Amino acid sequence: MTSKFTKTALVLSLVGLSSQLFAQDQPTNRFSEKSFRTWSIGAHAGVLSSNTIFNGSQRDFQAAKESLGYGGYIKKQLFPALGLQADFLAGKVEGLRSFNTSTATYTPNTSFETKLEWSAALTAVYNLANISINNENAILIPYVKAGAGYLSAGTDVTNGTTVDNQGYKEGYFIPVGAGFKLGIAKGINLDFGYDVNFTKRGDFDGNNTGKFDKFSYGHAGLEFALGSKSKPQLQNYSSLANLRNQTAEESAELRRALSTAEQNAERDRTQYAKDMADEDNDGVANKFDKCPGTKANTVVDGSGCPIKVQREVIKETKVIVTEADRKVVEEAIKNLEFDLGKATIRPTSYATLNRVAELLVAKNFSLKLAGHTDNTGSMALNLRLSKDRAESIKAYLVSQGANASRIEATGYGPNQPIASNKTAEGRQKNRRVEFSLY
Repeated sequence: MTSKFTKTALVLSLVGLSSQLFAQDQPTNRFSEKSFRTWSIGAHAGVLSSNTIFNGSQRDFQAAKESLGYGGYIKKQLFPALGLQADFLAGKVEGLRSFNTSTATYTPNTSFETKLEWSAALTAVYNLANISINNENAILIPYVKAGAGYLSAGTDVTNGTTVDNQGYKEGYFIPVGAGFKLGIAKGINLDFGYDVNFTKRGDFDGNNTGKFDKFSYGHAGLEFALGSKSKPQLQNYSSLANLRNQTAEESAELRRALSTAEQNAERDRTQYAKDMADEDNDGVANKFDKCPGTKANTVVDGSGCPIKVQREVIKETKVIVTEADRKVVEEAIKNLEFDLGKATIRPTSYATLNRVAELLVAKNFSLKLAGHTDNTGSMALNLRLSKDRAESIKAYLVSQGANASRIEATGYGPNQPIASNKTAEGRQKNRRVEFSLY
């Protein structure tokens, strides 16, 4: 009655301890919380033997007689490298020719057979490695394990034709072992291991020599992960492979985005060339020309539309630019301001530009506008900005009555600096629009 109560209590405590302490999954993921399968069950069978790798030269029985063993386990994976499992084992352990301590010899025609009625242990399993470069479900996982357990075993000792039935006895034991798992499918592993069980009994084999007995168990089996098949098994999950795959996806997405950006840039360059062209040669770029297709030599306003009452064009054999004329232009240059990074003229510049327009109308001067920038930013952007600013000034002057055919607007970008671009002061000087009267 006591034996049955102890066995039942031990099994329930092992399963209950696992489920209560570790009811939550332990997800890890680079980008967001990830769910894993952390519970698994396994079944195995193999060879039970009284021989172990720790036997040494002196043994209770001279030779082992290998027998079939079988068992299973319930496992909770706490972390990718550490799991806790309840192990169960049954079978029998046999040996031949017992050691006689008084004569220090092995006695012929003697043997023992110990039947494991049941055994249960709580063991910690530590994965030594879980590295897979290409596969998120690791293929090879070596491990070591150790724990503590309780068992019930009955021993029969044979001496010649006499059999001594010593009955079933219970006691503690310490299992240690090593092995490896092979991932054959998502959530399914082959499990190969070798365990040595150190019993806290000297008469486990029926021959008490004053030392605690031990036995080994070499086994193979299958492990099955519990839970949704869409979730990976935590112990098999390779975060390195997952990181590699997600990085490859990001790289592909960036390449697609770069290709799209290059296509858009090429389209913008084509459109810019078309906008800045002057197909009807009226002095107003297509972008600003609201009356395309005007006839040659037609006087137009800032929008490229013909002026109904054209001013008389005064032809002079010689154009004289006075110091006062230059002063008007210099004041306009000093007061010239644009919105940051744009070709929009600020209202504070209108007054001095109006005086330049009046000068062009009064004296029929020609004017060359040359836009310049520093070397900050791309060449294409600077060329476009310098050209757009010169065109904006031209459009404003024409809107104030100046003859568009006598104004030339050119953008040079950063190609004609007048100071070093290595200093803020030098870059400020290079950002300019030059007015040339002639």
